[in-house]
Amino acid sequence: MAEAARRLKNPDTQRLDSTEAAQCYSPGLEGIPAARSKISYLDGQKGLLAYRGIRIEALAQRSTFIETVYLLIFGDLPDRPALEKFNADLVAHRQIKFRITDLMKCLPEGGHPMDALQAAVAALGMFYPAKNVKDREIQYSSVVRLVAKLPTIVAAYARMRRGDNPIPPQDDLDHAANFLYMLTGKAPDPLVAKVLDVCLILHAEHTMNASTFSGLVTASTLADAYTVASSAIGTLMGPLHGGANEEVLLMLREIGAPGNARAYLESQLATGAKIMGLGHREYKVKDPRAVILQSLAKELFARYGKSPLYEVAEAVEREALTRLAPKGVYPNVDFYSGIVYQKMGIEPDFFTPVFAIARVAGWLAHWVEQIQDNHIFRPTEIYEGVHDREYRPIEQRSS
Repeated sequence: MAEAARRLKNPDTQRLDSTEAAQCYSPGLEGIPAARSKISYLDGQKGLLAYRGIRIEALAQRSTFIETVYLLIFGDLPDRPALEKFNADLVAHRQIKFRITDLMKCLPEGGHPMDALQAAVAALGMFYPAKNVKDREIQYSSVVRLVAKLPTIVAAYARMRRGDNPIPPQDDLDHAANFLYMLTGKAPDPLVAKVLDVCLILHAEHTMNASTFSGLVTASTLADAYTVASSAIGTLMGPLHGGANEEVLLMLREIGAPGNARAYLESQLATGAKIMGLGHREYKVKDPRAVILQSLAKELFARYGKSPLYEVAEAVEREALTRLAPKGVYPNVDFYSGIVYQKMGIEPDFFTPVFAIARVAGWLAHWVEQIQDNHIFRPTEIYEGVHDREYRPIEQRSS
């Protein structure tokens, strides 16, 4: 088995036979390398996350989201002229065509914003054909349009479902501030805009997560960037991935008060139910992004007052430390992000679309990397069904 596992992880070895493959089977592909990448790195034992070798703490403190996007996609921090050009190109492409707006107007008001975002992003590809994905200019224009337009799409849908008209982008505002302006119609407090910008940095990339893998599989067919992003958005919707921050808020509301945290935790553990926002497949210590988000939450609370749900979250974390820390279960990035977004005035079902506004940077970085030396994803499966069944005419089949 050990030899089969070694061969499976070595891309130069020959295909495993069915017996060896069965020995190496890993549900969810846990621990199985699916790609080689230079984009991001994490060490779950040390609580370390880095983009292109730069620690997330340094980027959160000193960088901006747009600079971080450039770093992820192009491999290096930009000099001033490069950053100015990249930002100017993004600003020039923030607008969305009226037919995209019309499309979203036709969607049900009660639908989830992630469904609207996926539909709109898929439609973008029809307006900006980009089939020659190996062309560098097409790659660049696709990156610019997707990064620039996702905030506009999300903000437009948020307003339209309330019966309000979309607000056009404002060119003199940065990426995060412009999104908040399009959402509310008011220039945001610089502190709130800065906190959101850091949140976008924290969510921009995270190695081989489910949505990135989904996007890579799509990219490996040489589909265009809009299709890749749409595929990844669909994967991000699930409550075990991007939707978890919304679920955390629901959990905290269900708990209701800090004094109920212990009983809730004991009940969940007794039944084996999942506790949203706690635990991560990779991290065996507290998620470094959760540490930064917690500090951001405190900055907002100092300005706008403490959130009752934050006190519940702190109580849940305290109780979890005594019961789950020995098992390597700590708060992950979703545990505090929803509380931060709520304090900004963002509605809970828009938490995951905000996640997508950030993570599109990582998806596109992996898309560019994938198609440089592309191999279509075609994993094997272990067949467990029967063989040599006879076909029976319908009159011979019993119900």
